[in-house]
Amino acid sequence: MAETNNSARNKIVERTITKVLVANRGVPAVRVMHTCRDRNIPTAAVYSSPDRLAHHVFMADSAIHIGEAPPVESYLNMDRMIDASLRSGSDAIHPGWGFLAENESFAQKVLDAGLIWIGPPPKVIHLMGDKIQAKLLAHKAGVPVIPGVSNVTDVEQIKKWMKDEHVAFPIMIKASAGGGGKGMIKVENNEGLAQGIAQARSEAKKSFGDDTILVEKYIERGRHIEVQIVADAHGNVVHLYERECTLQRRNQKIIEEAPSPSLDENLRNEICFTATRLMREIGYVTAGTVEYIFDSATKKFYFLEVNTRLQVEHGITELITGLDIVGIMLDTAVGRKLPFKQADIRPNRWALEVRLNAEDPKTFSPSFGKIRRLQIPMGPNVRVASGVYEGGDIPPYYDSLFMLLMTAGADRKDAIRVMDRCLGRNLRVEGVKTLQPLLLSIIRHPSFISGEFSTRFIEEHLDELISMFSDDNSEDDVLKIARYVAEISALGPQKWM
Repeated sequence: MAETNNSARNKIVERTITKVLVANRGVPAVRVMHTCRDRNIPTAAVYSSPDRLAHHVFMADSAIHIGEAPPVESYLNMDRMIDASLRSGSDAIHPGWGFLAENESFAQKVLDAGLIWIGPPPKVIHLMGDKIQAKLLAHKAGVPVIPGVSNVTDVEQIKKWMKDEHVAFPIMIKASAGGGGKGMIKVENNEGLAQGIAQARSEAKKSFGDDTILVEKYIERGRHIEVQIVADAHGNVVHLYERECTLQRRNQKIIEEAPSPSLDENLRNEICFTATRLMREIGYVTAGTVEYIFDSATKKFYFLEVNTRLQVEHGITELITGLDIVGIMLDTAVGRKLPFKQADIRPNRWALEVRLNAEDPKTFSPSFGKIRRLQIPMGPNVRVASGVYEGGDIPPYYDSLFMLLMTAGADRKDAIRVMDRCLGRNLRVEGVKTLQPLLLSIIRHPSFISGEFSTRFIEEHLDELISMFSDDNSEDDVLKIARYVAEISALGPQKWM
């Protein structure tokens, strides 16, 4: 078998990409287009009717209208994506993240159309898209998995598992398919089991078309750590070290950092090695992420899932390694070998990322409308990935993420200092509400600064974080300007003028 695989790898013929269709919108689409521009590869954008004046449309070399606002009629319509690629003269498709990025049917359609799929093989997407199957493969590869029970159908099945395995509440009920925090219900007691099963099934069916669920032990004070992997079609698999993504609201990340402040060097090596071993076992190709939950009390880590796509937070790994992960995806998609070995990867900085969502920072309810003013942070050690521009609209139909703000420093304290400058002084968004006040409160919180937090941090400290919000707003600025004009009018021109 090994000889056959090696023979197949030796026969891989490199192809050339002449134009990339980016099957996405907003931040992910713009991110992919930046790397394509660096490489002088033309790009094609796709857009729905409300996105006709969106940032990613203007940035691309050409753009194709693919339907109306509902995602099922536009960004989730596989046939229209393929047709747009052919009409635009594109010979490759990059899905970004979200929408069709982890859809094995779409990946197969791209290949069947004779196009280059910039992502992992469809069969790998299928295997890792099923949490139950993914856990079995992780266990086979020697990766620790959270105690749990699969294919849950009723309350008694859960009670029996908890009794047999000596598992105590709370537990987590999860959708077997999908991710992104959807279809995940935490249950605290027996009375909540029936409702938890019904809710998880309903959300799973609505989001992923599959109501299969599993149940796992809930790790109290857990920390969310993921390992970035890149791999080529020649069997080379390299990790780019880990990121910590513990700070979440409603099971969705809002602050990430690399490296993780939770790990010592021995744990870091162990968690990264197991991730590499798993990805090699499943025949992974391109960029992907192995996610873990880390129990800080016991210093044990457990497999969660594999993300078979470019991660939102990949930029902080790029900051600490100096690599372009999207560029690596382009190279591996055409059959090129990784240009480096594991020993060549030596991170030498610390990086933070915050997700700027158009949401009310107190309630997390979506906020949409026209951005009347946008001042983007600049200065040393700052990187911004924006999907909007001043005067542009944030429509109500899609994900509320409109900007990623990243900072770097020689160490964690340095990276936090730069982020404080960006959020506290240099960023201004008017016209929609954003998470900016909440993000600033978090990075100034003593527990965050000391690295002592868990996935429940926001839930436990929300009132305290909100109390730290500044009361300044655009009306304050208007009053200051009016007062200044009044003073000049009364006193006349001053010497310094």
